[in-house]
Amino acid sequence: MPRTARAPWRWMSFLLLALTVVAVPARADTPLQDVLQTVQAEVASPARGTIPDVLRALLDADAPGTLEFLRAFADREVVERPEDGLFFIAQDGPDRSLILIDVDSGAEIATVTTRDVNQIRPNAGVRREIAAALVQFELSAPDPARRIAAMDAIARSPDPEQMPILAASIPDEPDAAIRARKERLLALLTARFETDSATRVAAIEALTGDVSTEARRVLNQLLQTEAGHAQFVPEGVNIARIRVVGEDLDLLRAHARLAEDGLVPPRPGRNAIRDALRAHVVDGHVGGIPVHRLTDEATRREAYRALQEDGLVPPLPTEAEMRAAVAQFTFYDRYLEDDPAVTTAARAALDSTRTRVGLFQALNLSLEALSLASIFFLGAIGLAITFGVMRVINMAHGEFIMMGAYTGVVVQMFIPSHTVSIAVALPLAFAVTFAAGVAMERLVIRHLYTRPLETLLATFGISIALQQLAKNIFGPQARPLTSPDWLAGAVRLNDIVSISTIRVAIFFLALMFLILLIYILNRTRLGLEVRAVTQNPGMAASMGINPDRINMLTFGLGSGIAGTAGVAIGLFAQVTSEMGANYIVQSFMTVVVGGVGSVFGTLAGAGLIGFLQKGIEWFNPANTLAAQTYMVLFIILFIQFRPRGIVALKGRAAGD
Repeated sequence: MPRTARAPWRWMSFLLLALTVVAVPARADTPLQDVLQTVQAEVASPARGTIPDVLRALLDADAPGTLEFLRAFADREVVERPEDGLFFIAQDGPDRSLILIDVDSGAEIATVTTRDVNQIRPNAGVRREIAAALVQFELSAPDPARRIAAMDAIARSPDPEQMPILAASIPDEPDAAIRARKERLLALLTARFETDSATRVAAIEALTGDVSTEARRVLNQLLQTEAGHAQFVPEGVNIARIRVVGEDLDLLRAHARLAEDGLVPPRPGRNAIRDALRAHVVDGHVGGIPVHRLTDEATRREAYRALQEDGLVPPLPTEAEMRAAVAQFTFYDRYLEDDPAVTTAARAALDSTRTRVGLFQALNLSLEALSLASIFFLGAIGLAITFGVMRVINMAHGEFIMMGAYTGVVVQMFIPSHTVSIAVALPLAFAVTFAAGVAMERLVIRHLYTRPLETLLATFGISIALQQLAKNIFGPQARPLTSPDWLAGAVRLNDIVSISTIRVAIFFLALMFLILLIYILNRTRLGLEVRAVTQNPGMAASMGINPDRINMLTFGLGSGIAGTAGVAIGLFAQVTSEMGANYIVQSFMTVVVGGVGSVFGTLAGAGLIGFLQKGIEWFNPANTLAAQTYMVLFIILFIQFRPRGIVALKGRAAGD
């Protein structure tokens, strides 16, 4: 691509910046105010033509506070005191006053009104020049964050004049990661703006496989095309592709392109035909056809051709005439980049990069599916325990999730530290929902063990009651459950693969629950008794195990896990009285698909549903409702072939 022309003085300003940044040692011999007085008129009335003189004077002197002054200058925070022409940085004071800050010492000099000083208002052009100078200057700033910010600014607004400054800052860069990014950024600028073809090709080849947004944007810019046509393919034009009319170029579009250049008479469109017919209505007829018959395209064209024969309207070419016209021309797409070697290298690099992009997109989709599966697992594992051991369809399970989330909200009202509050809320939510689950089992569930339909109706009524109770206590609006700062942001592998930190934390929480439950069920007496009651409650009772006690503890354990899951889910979802209803359907599907009463079955079901939903959403990302519908249909079909789920249990769960 041709390099953009720049004014000579701008070249000079950037060159001076480069020399100052890279080669000139800090002198600090002259106070900044004295330097400003040497260009007093230019600073007091800044203009785009005089700002290079100001920058040259400031950077030559290299006085302390220069960068801070330039930032304030660009932000329109510099004022001039009329009586002596001195410059100050102005800060907002009380009652619309201004506090004058000395540019050398940083001390407060005086508090004045806006009438006591001349406020300097550099225009947009001046501010752009100052901002560009600051970016170049800060490429070698001591603070790594400032160097990264400067590179971000270059990436947002690339310019060929930034190349020598960026190249000069690389050898002295102490940070290996920042140096690598500078080198990549220089390669991007070289690929886009360098004039030497071989150098550009080498830089483009270095971008092969680079999946960053910046690299792909540069490669796509090099491969931008524009449409063209001619009787013969012009020499010296970098042709991207030849288009064949009727295959990859529509006949009407090709004819319209010729008409736009005046090579053929324009073909009237629908609106033009309609307007022409309206203009030639005579006694309710157009071209001998009654107006009331002009209801379809074919009849309107027939009337138009009748007017054409009378010489009243421009001719409407036939398809054969249009084909004959376009056959005389060759239609093509040409690269905006004139160098074929550059576009060939860019095409090869982009094709290779797209392969890696596809692989990383698959990885990112897998991470999202794994995250969703961990959420489903947390929501369903408590239900899997109660449903598998007790065969109780608990429609209030989602409300235990809601109770746990609201427990976290209440804890954060009293503990301002988000980290401490979450650490307190997790065990407290387990205790609260464990107690609520035990109370529900003792008061309602244990009387309905042999009546599953009545159990379903009773728990559904409890679900509605708990929702209304939460709404009465906390109100209908969503309440915040704020995650700690260390859970903010995302874990980012590159510009394609990233996952929020909170979802990573939920994944590890689900993994912790999985390990804990496996330990409890396989290494403790409670787990042994639970497995015994699950497989054969009569035989377990004959061995001295109290099934009634096991049912109570199991229901409490499942409810407590649901409450803990509610705290985790509330960190990224809205905490409302209806939030449990959003997870009860997925929880039941996870349990049924995985296998009733099996921890590993619940894990397998959560994984299957999570990956299935994300996969369907990938094919139809604009309609998540359709994805959920297809997922339900798939599960219905799955159950037809494997009604006991992925991991089927023996005993009571298998016999019912």
